[in-house]
Parts: sequence; C-alpha cells; structure tokens
Amino acid sequence: MKKLTLLTCAAFFALTGAAWAEFQKLDSQRDFVSVVEGKTLTRPLVELRVTESGGISGTGAVWDVSGQWVWKGGYFCRSLIWGDDDLGYNCQEVAVNGGKIRFTSDKGAGQSAVFSLK
Repeated sequence: MKKLTLLTCAAFFALTGAAWAEFQKLDSQRDFVSVVEGKTLTRPLVELRVTESGGISGTGAVWDVSGQWVWKGGYFCRSLIWGDDDLGYNCQEVAVNGGKIRFTSDKGAGQSAVFSLK
C-alpha cells in the first residue's frame, strides 16, 4: 500500500511540477523585451501591450491605459494613466514563469500582479 501511495504522489508531482515552478526574476531590459515583445499581457478585464520603445497601451476594465516605461537598475519603471487617473511612477520587479509574467511594485516589496502572455 505504501508503494502505491508513493507512486501516486510521484506521478502527481511529475504531472504538476511545472505549475509549481518558481518565478524567475528578469534582470535586464533585453530579457524583459524578449519576453513581452509581440505579446499581450492579460488578466481578467485587463489587456496591455508593452513596446520595446517604451510605450504602454491597452485597457483596464472599460478605461484606456497608457504610459511610458524605462528599465532602471534592474527594474521596470513606469508612469501609468488609467482612464482619468494618474497612477504615477513606480519601479517594479519583473519575474516570469512559463507563460506568466509577474510585476511587483516598489522594487519587489509591494503588491504583485500576474499576467498571462498571449
């Protein structure tokens, strides 16, 4: 019985191991651009595009999103407008895991948002 349980657990972890993999921090602008280039970043009610030239555009709920970004000191630093609201400037840690990208505000010390890359 123990062997069957161990085999079942091993099979479960083998099948789900990729989903449990950790996010890997991106340290360079080149790596960041290679991940987002030609992709749409999506999450429920949000679709964003980030261009190599420093632009951000898309929609969040029913409002337009626009902004600019630069890579500075290993972080994605952006200014963002959502509808009529200026969300300001913030430098964010960026990490990837397969088809997912995570942005964590305040240089990795704040809140996170995970997007699918499509």
